[in-house]
Amino acid sequence: MAAGPQWRALAEEHRERAAVYAEPFVERRNRGATHPVEDFLFTYYTLKPGQFTRWHPGAGVVLLDAAERLDWKFYRAVGAEELEAAGLPPAEAAAQAGSAATVDVEDFFARRGSAVDFTRELLSLSTAKPGNFGCFGMHEWAMAYRSEENEIRHEHLELRLGPDGTDSVVESHRIHCTHFDAFRFFQPQAVERNEVQPTRERQRHLEQPGCLHANMDVYKWAYKLLPLVDSDLVMDAFELAWQIREMDMRAAPYDLRAWGYEPIPVETAAGKKQYATMQRDFAARSTQLRQRLLNSLREVAGPASD
Repeated sequence: MAAGPQWRALAEEHRERAAVYAEPFVERRNRGATHPVEDFLFTYYTLKPGQFTRWHPGAGVVLLDAAERLDWKFYRAVGAEELEAAGLPPAEAAAQAGSAATVDVEDFFARRGSAVDFTRELLSLSTAKPGNFGCFGMHEWAMAYRSEENEIRHEHLELRLGPDGTDSVVESHRIHCTHFDAFRFFQPQAVERNEVQPTRERQRHLEQPGCLHANMDVYKWAYKLLPLVDSDLVMDAFELAWQIREMDMRAAPYDLRAWGYEPIPVETAAGKKQYATMQRDFAARSTQLRQRLLNSLREVAGPASD
C-alpha cells in the first residue's frame, strides 16, 4: 500500500528517468529531425513517449488518493473492506474507498490472457536455451546486401566499406540469424544465405539469449505486460535495449563516426572478439530480465500456469 505523497514521488522519479530518453526524441520529431540510433526504440516499438513516462507500481500494490488512476486501463477501485484487510483503519478505509486504486489483474488476464501465455512461453524457452555467439551481427549486413540493386534501409547513411565491400563481407561469412523480425528485413538476395528461415510461427522455438534483437525485445515483452509489471522493470529492460541498439549499429555496415559512434569492425578478428564479448554480457543481463518478468507473472498467476 502506498500513500499519495509516497507513490507520486516514485512516479516523478520514473518520469525524470524516462524523460532523459523520451524528451530528446520528441524534440527531434517536432522539428522533423531524426537520429539513426536513438530513435529506434520509439519508432520500431509501439510504446509512445507519453505512455513510456507513466509510472506503474505493478500488480498487488494499492495506491491511496489515486482517483485519477480509476480511468486508466486495467486499474480498478479498491473498496473499504479490501483496504481494511490490507491493514488500513476502518475510518481511513471508508474515506479512501472512493479513491484508492490498484491494477485489475483479473481484467488483464481476461483480456490479455493469450498474450500473457505467449510471452511466458517465449521467455521460458529462450531463457533455457544456450546462446549463439557466432553470428557477429551479420543480420545488419544482410539488410544492406546488394545496395546497388536494392534500397538500403538506412539510406541516409554511408556504407563504411562501400557497396562492394559490404557485399564481400556478406558473401564471405556464415549467416545464422534466428530472429524473425530481423530476418524479415533481409534484402531478397540475402534470404537464402541464412542457415535458418525464421517464421512468426517458429519464433518462440528459435529465439535464444545470444541474439541482440531478442534481447532488445525483452523491453517489448515487458511493456506489453504493463501495468501488470512495475515500471522499474520496464525501464531496466529499456536501458539495456538502448545499449544493445548502440552496439548493434556500431557493428552494422554503416559509417556512424559523424554521429559519435566508433565502428566495431566485425569483418576483422579483433572486431569479432569485441562483438562476442559484448554480446555475452548482454545475454547474461537479458536473461536476468527475462527471469524477473517470469517471476512477476508467477506472482500474479501462480506456478500452475507456467
